[in-house]
Amino acid sequence: MGQDTSLGELTKIGVVGLGTMGAGIAEVLARAGIDVVGVEKDDEGLARGRGHLEHSTQRAVDRGKLTTREREELLARVHSGTDLAAVADCPLVIEAIHERLDAKLELIGQLDQLCPPATVIASNTSSLSVTELAAATHRPSRVLGTHWFNPAPVMGLVEVVGTVVTDPAVLDGVRELLGRVDKTAVSAGDRAGFIANALLFGYLNNAVRMLEAHYATREDIDAAMRYGCGHPMGPLALLDLIGLDSAYEILESMYHQSRDHLHAPAPLLKQLVTAGMLGRKTGRGFYTYAAPDSPQVVDEAGATEVAGVTARPVRLVGVVGTGTMATGIVEVLARSGYDVVYRARSDDKVSSVRKRLTESFDRGVHRGRLTTEDRDAALARVTGTTELDALADCDLVIEAVVEELGVKRALFAALDEVVKPGAILATTTSSLPVIECATATGRPRDVVGMHWFNPAPAMRLIEVVPTVLTAPEVTATVLAVSRAARKHPVVCADRAGFIVNALLFPYLNDAVRMLETHYATVEDIDTAMTVGCGHPMGPFALADVVGLDVTLAIQRTLYLEFREPGYAPAPLLEHLVKAGYLGRKTGRGFRDHSR
Repeated sequence: MGQDTSLGELTKIGVVGLGTMGAGIAEVLARAGIDVVGVEKDDEGLARGRGHLEHSTQRAVDRGKLTTREREELLARVHSGTDLAAVADCPLVIEAIHERLDAKLELIGQLDQLCPPATVIASNTSSLSVTELAAATHRPSRVLGTHWFNPAPVMGLVEVVGTVVTDPAVLDGVRELLGRVDKTAVSAGDRAGFIANALLFGYLNNAVRMLEAHYATREDIDAAMRYGCGHPMGPLALLDLIGLDSAYEILESMYHQSRDHLHAPAPLLKQLVTAGMLGRKTGRGFYTYAAPDSPQVVDEAGATEVAGVTARPVRLVGVVGTGTMATGIVEVLARSGYDVVYRARSDDKVSSVRKRLTESFDRGVHRGRLTTEDRDAALARVTGTTELDALADCDLVIEAVVEELGVKRALFAALDEVVKPGAILATTTSSLPVIECATATGRPRDVVGMHWFNPAPAMRLIEVVPTVLTAPEVTATVLAVSRAARKHPVVCADRAGFIVNALLFPYLNDAVRMLETHYATVEDIDTAMTVGCGHPMGPFALADVVGLDVTLAIQRTLYLEFREPGYAPAPLLEHLVKAGYLGRKTGRGFRDHSR
């Protein structure tokens, strides 16, 4: 890299700041055989940093990740002190002090004076402007950002952040070094939050706004994103883990740079920080914990209930529709012991649903998930029909037809004429107002949203969406049916996107905006969110699976409902849909799936 130093061949690196992050970076480097010169501002900080190292490496020994001898050799490679001049002969110095611009500017200015002109200075910032830090030196081409994730020994991602003047050879050298220490490097432009934080904290902030609007409970918001999107933690629990003060500072920094309202910290977040409720580290944040730094939640509410009401009995369930979703719902309900009547538009479609159900049940038997007796009993509980009148005696009817308001309203009006009094009518809509379906009937108190996720047999989440007119016992009934079907129901108000889509699709839209500004590549953005945040899929991989046309339609619905400028669909998304690049189903979306 650079003039006469290849970072790939480095044997000594300076790390300034030995807090949790700095000590973790030092451990990663030392584990790869690199000598580390660690510097703290005083003896107290030095002792604390050494304690971090000793504790972390002992845990690695206890878990069989290091031998005792390897641990001793690792610790011997870390030379620590309080004299900043000790890093002067290190070709690369990584600063990992507190996330405060004034402190980082002062330190980098000192390093600029101490170190030879060829020395590369890397800032482990998560949200500050690397350009601003570089401009404070006489070597801006040799300053870059390396955003490590906490805890550094465990987390596999490092964001490499270049400015408009960073020497490309410096960036290449740092990426080479990160590969050598077994980290995944992604490249990002110098913009608020880089990749992971820019996408993650907008989503987290949106979840806080959802909670402060009393739109859903904290448990239901978190459960929705765990069960509906496969995230390892819900957004509010994740904020408690990160630290609400840290989250507030990152959002403030991002808002200062972007002026995007979506980055402005939610008022509830500021209130909690002001009250000293900072999350796990203080024992209280969105949740209350057994003790400071304890992961054990002590005030989590139980399953969502509707107090003081009795659910209506449900024996026979009707399902209208023959697509993947409708067929999946029929399968789940039949396996759960309900008698099910599904209505199709033709005899061919009746036969097609029956065939798919039989094949799915047979696969269950083959994989040992069902006995032949259970399969035969479930199939015996299912009846197909082309007549809407066949649903007359159903206690609950679930429609799963095309996502068009006019079609759904017409169907609800027809069902209202056919189905017995007291029966519940549920819509599986993912984005349309449930109240529109309710007001198409003469029984709006009996209408509710029941948003299943595809594929219904595999996905555990159901969003239960009462309208302002829905009777409490109707909500209680649908919750009971969901649990009997071995699903996890959450309750939310009748608002565009409900919980999952209202949080997920603005995040996907933000990722498209990031791509269209040439700020990072599809691969780097997807990698940042899977490796750095533990998401099962990156935003572009997910959008290609969902369908870019579906993604665009939902984002348009959210924009029209909330009138939030940041929700306006990204132009690139509009262009790809117009071009017919809809994702996996057409062979081309953000990636080429034709091969």
